[in-house]
Amino acid sequence: MRTGKTGKRNRWAPSVSGFMAFAAAFQVSCLVASAAPVPTAKPADPVSEDYSPTVELVAGVPVPVKKRDVPEGYVANKPKLVLYGDQPARDYFGAATGPAQLKARSIGSYAKGCLAGGAELPTDGPTWQAMRLSRNRNWGHPVLIDYLKDLASDAPKVGWNGLLVGDIAQPRGGPMTSGHASHQIGLDADIWLTEMPNRRLTAQEREDISAISMLIGPMDVKGADRRVDPRKWSDDHARLIRRAASDQRVARIFVSPTIKKALCDFEKGGNRAWLRKVRPWWGHHYHFHVRLSCPAGSAGCKNQNPPPPGDGCGADLAYWLSDEPWVPKNPPKPGEPPKVVKKRPMALAALPNDCRSVLTAN
Repeated sequence: MRTGKTGKRNRWAPSVSGFMAFAAAFQVSCLVASAAPVPTAKPADPVSEDYSPTVELVAGVPVPVKKRDVPEGYVANKPKLVLYGDQPARDYFGAATGPAQLKARSIGSYAKGCLAGGAELPTDGPTWQAMRLSRNRNWGHPVLIDYLKDLASDAPKVGWNGLLVGDIAQPRGGPMTSGHASHQIGLDADIWLTEMPNRRLTAQEREDISAISMLIGPMDVKGADRRVDPRKWSDDHARLIRRAASDQRVARIFVSPTIKKALCDFEKGGNRAWLRKVRPWWGHHYHFHVRLSCPAGSAGCKNQNPPPPGDGCGADLAYWLSDEPWVPKNPPKPGEPPKVVKKRPMALAALPNDCRSVLTAN
């Protein structure tokens, strides 16, 4: 009997005989478990069957054996998705790997909404290739996917070999985990200002290749030359954007102010109506951003207000090409890092209520 320094029995120390009895009982229980019969026929109720691993003894030590085969047709129950309104919506929508199997519908506004019944732009077509496939953002409303295929089909007619298509939307739309504030309802698409090559790009090339900027130089320097680079820009670019904007489904096309100026100079004919849809905006010198109007059958989809009258080549564009929007009024001091303003991610509760049904749909 184990005792402490005082000679009294230590109540925490088990006896040797007790330990041996426990070990013998444990060994017997393991032998019984290892001898359990493995079913050879499909059980009547596979959901209730136990497929946890059995055990066997190796040198007296219980170890797990190979897990039992799952019967054909067995489908594990998916855990129910629990939604919390105060959580970032991008976390829910960014995790969705496939579309909501619902009737196609754009819900909400371009920067606050979601997409039901999304369609996937195939990775490759006769005159297009999808880029950045790892992002899983080649989804959109079926009307947008049809539009992109139509534009790609017409691209060679205007001297453009084919489209390289960037981000469209996530499978169920919604806020993205990075990059865009819009592209949430499956009606926005980025088309690179780089022509499709005469070969199929590899998956790695689609991740690594960069689109080509059309700028001749930086925009944020006082007195900067804010034109397109004539070594990169061509009339083929202009003809492609004109074709893209002339489609009745298009509400707007966003381009760099430098590109808008090049398009204003390009159009010498009397029909300048398409230029009204082409709007100058920050960035967009590597690609142009197509935005469609809300399609029929999309209850709750909110269009932007129509662009102002005219071709947009006057005073408004002159402002965009001045120093005013670009040159910082209070630039950081030498050696001082620029200030970064972090925005709070959009909460799920900020989206239309129907977006919850989009998330929970099979």
